[in-house]
Amino acid sequence: MEVEGEQKEAGEIFTLLADAMGLVPELPESLYQAGSNLMKYRDALVGYLMEHPENAMRAPFIVAKTLGNAIGSAHLATYFTMFLQRSAARQEEGARAGFEAGPDQGFAIYQAILDHPEGVLVGIQESGKNIGKVATKEHKIQLHVREIKDWIKEINPVAEEARLKADNKFPLILMAGRHMDMNANTGMRDPAWNEGRRACTLAMNPADAEKYGFSDGQMVKVITEAGEEALDVEVTEDARKGQVVIPHGFGLVYNGVKFGANVNRLAKNTNRDQFGTPMHRYIPCRVEAI
Repeated sequence: MEVEGEQKEAGEIFTLLADAMGLVPELPESLYQAGSNLMKYRDALVGYLMEHPENAMRAPFIVAKTLGNAIGSAHLATYFTMFLQRSAARQEEGARAGFEAGPDQGFAIYQAILDHPEGVLVGIQESGKNIGKVATKEHKIQLHVREIKDWIKEINPVAEEARLKADNKFPLILMAGRHMDMNANTGMRDPAWNEGRRACTLAMNPADAEKYGFSDGQMVKVITEAGEEALDVEVTEDARKGQVVIPHGFGLVYNGVKFGANVNRLAKNTNRDQFGTPMHRYIPCRVEAI
């Protein structure tokens, strides 16, 4: 498969979007110029943020746009802010990995990361004292979480049975997302890399296929409260009885043609937990022949 030019990092894309939305302030030319020398850039960035503390929350975008432009990577640039300040504990960990403790330790570690794209050891913790790193007052792991106290009390066999009772309108449960070697979220739009393979199917247990009269390879439509998508059935033990599975990362349009089904279109925004997380792994649905 031919590569169509140099692809942008996700971090660079996010930075470009933030910039277009007006989230990135106008930056002095000195920040761009200092990017060729990390020590000078550190001083320039610290000076800028001290002068403009209101932009501290935007530091990742600022660094990605200025230092990222100099070193050729928005992702690598954003790591720089992590090493501007090093606590005493972090300094000790870095020293055990061979980085001399002091105000320039963070700079040295960041330079090592740039010099070793294959990876580098940046700190060693004392394994026997790791529980002391727990940031609670008593340095103990707290299992009690106020935000979910009432929710936990609601979990009992009777309530669970009632909640899990099948709906006659949507008798099957769709699990949105199936990890395999034929999907890469939405990072691969051109379907050529999956040519000759059944990349996007509806995985269905053999018992359900027999019950509902579907055969392997048959085109069907999956219907939920949110919408419907068409794809072919794959009869497989990978899906449990009563469950169907659709991989994520498909339904993209390439050269005017849609490839696969976009499973996100089947997830209703109100089907979520109390924290707002969509229940992608539990979507009531039904399957109909086309």
